[in-house]
Amino acid sequence: MAKLSEADRDKLPASKFAEPDKRAYPIEDAAHAKNAKARASQAKKAGRISKAEEGKIDKKADAVIKKE
Repeated sequence: MAKLSEADRDKLPASKFAEPDKRAYPIEDAAHAKNAKARASQAKKAGRISKAEEGKIDKKADAVIKKE
């Protein structure tokens, strides 16, 4: 996975995040999308996000993975 610096992350449009309002879970490429799915799963298991939020993140990440 390519390293995403803080400056590069700040430059990404909101549409490149699975949760654009929070600018969380960047999904600009397939590697980051797969990572977002893994982190969302961990957050769900830890009780930090709901099953619905995890599903929304997975759906957006899957769309990016399918394109590549």
